[in-house]
Parts: sequence; structure tokens; C-alpha cells
Amino acid sequence: MANEFLQLEGEIINVIKTIFDPEIPVNVYDLGLIYEIDVNEEGKARIVMTLTSPNCPVAESLPEEVQEKVASIDGITSVDLNLTFDPPWTKDMLSEEALLELGLL
Repeated sequence: MANEFLQLEGEIINVIKTIFDPEIPVNVYDLGLIYEIDVNEEGKARIVMTLTSPNCPVAESLPEEVQEKVASIDGITSVDLNLTFDPPWTKDMLSEEALLELGLL
């Protein structure tokens, strides 16, 4: 059973890596915008994410896109997406891939 949840979490990460912030050519996962991903026994996914700023121009569409794409994964029955600004996003949250992509390494 635990293996199944890990597999679903991996699929969620892969799907989230296809979603890009339109202002920065890096996916939202590598940007560090995803704080938490949990999947329970019933296939309910809980995602905690943030945006680069509260005034982000995609503040409405980006979380919706994450929610819709995760909900389309086989085995996911529902998605509870929580948007938070605590802790606030900083450049320190960028993955090494994102740092390379942005020429910061």
C-alpha cells in the first residue's frame, strides 16, 4: 500500500513539473512553489503551494492548473489545494535544476 502512495506522489511531481510559471522559464516544482504533497488511502491528494509573490499575475490560474492536472491522474479521487504565503517564497527555494536554467549556478 505504501508503495502505491509513493508511486502516486511521484506521478503528481511529474505532472506538476509540466506546469510553468509564465514569467520564469522553470516549472513550479523546481521553482520551489510546492511545499507539500500528501496522498491518503482513498486517493485524496493534499497539496500545499505558494506563488512567487501574492501579486503574481497568475495567482488564480496557476493553482487551478495544478489542481486540474493532478486531479486527472489515475488513482487520484480528489485534490485539496491550499495556497499559502507562509513561509514566503524566496530564491533559496529554487532547485539546482532551476538555478542552472536561470544561469544562477
